[in-house]
Amino acid sequence: METRSAKRKKIAQILQENEAKLKLSSIDRISDLPDHVIHHILLLLPIKCVAQMSVLSKRWKFLWITFPDLDFTTLNPFPLISTKNYKKVSKFEKLRYPLSSQNMDFITQVLSIRNAKNKDIRALCFRACLSFSRLNNLVRNAIRHNVRELDIEVDTEVDTDDFFNFPRCVISSESLKVLKLKSGFRLPPSSIMRNGFQSLHTLSLSLVILYNQPSLSDLFSESSFPLLRNLHLDMCFGLIHLRVGCRALEDLNLERCYHLQGLDVCGAKIERMRVTSCFDAYCNKTWVRMNVPKLEKLIWKFNAVTDVTVFENSNLLHEASIGFFMLKEGKVNMGRLQSANDFFSGLSHVRSLALESQTIEILSKYNIIIQPFYNLKSLELHTGLKKRNVQALAFLFRCSPTLHTLILEIINDYKIERKQWNRDLWSITSTEEEQYWESQIPSLKSFLQHLKVVKIQGFLDCANEVTLAKFLLKHGKALEEMIVCSGYSNRRDSLRRQNIRSQMMGFSWASSNAKVEFQ
Repeated sequence: METRSAKRKKIAQILQENEAKLKLSSIDRISDLPDHVIHHILLLLPIKCVAQMSVLSKRWKFLWITFPDLDFTTLNPFPLISTKNYKKVSKFEKLRYPLSSQNMDFITQVLSIRNAKNKDIRALCFRACLSFSRLNNLVRNAIRHNVRELDIEVDTEVDTDDFFNFPRCVISSESLKVLKLKSGFRLPPSSIMRNGFQSLHTLSLSLVILYNQPSLSDLFSESSFPLLRNLHLDMCFGLIHLRVGCRALEDLNLERCYHLQGLDVCGAKIERMRVTSCFDAYCNKTWVRMNVPKLEKLIWKFNAVTDVTVFENSNLLHEASIGFFMLKEGKVNMGRLQSANDFFSGLSHVRSLALESQTIEILSKYNIIIQPFYNLKSLELHTGLKKRNVQALAFLFRCSPTLHTLILEIINDYKIERKQWNRDLWSITSTEEEQYWESQIPSLKSFLQHLKVVKIQGFLDCANEVTLAKFLLKHGKALEEMIVCSGYSNRRDSLRRQNIRSQMMGFSWASSNAKVEFQ
């Protein structure tokens, strides 16, 4: 029998063990982590939450005043509403989108508690409505702390149509690596800009006012921006001529430069290039010159066809997405037709190509002759499959003799009127479309011998769609798979669609054993 003394000892031992466990569970393991690790964890939180943690202890206060990544965009995650526009919004919107100027005191306070002994600022990001003097003070404060990344979106806090002057203090910064500015900025003269930014590797400028200097032919030269690898220009109002020749540039992105008339890009290291919604469609003297031997990816969309195009072949071009347009004019501009031809010649080595509907319309309407794409393995076409586009499709197939994958994105906006389907469509009786495709077999021999995968998106069982699918199934000798993604249809069409599917699934005339899948 256990004695009373032994029981007391046992109880004391249990209490000691529980006390040890309690002490162990109350250890602050996070505070023992190195500063840079805790800073990385705090980066995942809104900055006001990080500031509130500074009251926990001296250790956490030090972590706050040395926090290197100051992202104030969480204070105002919604679009900017300046004072001049604030009167126009509803009461609900005022509650949802508070004036960002109310947060400026917090931003100023955070920057003021950092002194020269604190660590440098790695990143400063904010969106705000403020005056130019206040903006300039904030930027100067960040530059004094050797900021490496500056991401600013601002609007004027007063009811005025004036613009911001570009904060010149950033030009001579030796620590700045990334600069992103979005507002109505006026750039200083190119002679001042060109001599700075010696350490910058990423530059993004949006809403830039260039009416006083419409030509930036000497800003992005070989001698300026020696380390610049990424350049993004968006909505540069008044920009007419642009030359880009930075020797280290790898990624170029131009968007919504509507007044652009001349573009000259020369870069031995450029690998990615994106130009969208650029060029003045009403100007008769537009031109583009591209000498980018290492270009791997090109996106060229919503751009007017220029009058002159000089596009040096890029043997490394892997992927291209093209969508340009021409205004409807009474007289055909032969120079622009030749320019479109020259543009396609520069794509001759591409391996993956996507063409928008307007580009296919130009090929259909003007019968532009382009060189074959002998390296092309994937072709994506956005088209309404209108009757007049059939010849353009056949021409593109002929220009793709070694194609592996064909993707057809059928645009419903250009959808031809439906034809009532009957059994005659799949019978021996041939339609006009079928006769045309059958006549193209000799010229499409190589194309039909290499094509292995076909994907049709937005399939609505129209005559031209099913005729083309039937042709590819019947003559595609190497075809392995056809994926048909149906578009919108009425319930009354379900029986007819089911009948068409069953006939395609069991198509006995096919030259290959292609798998047909409906999605």
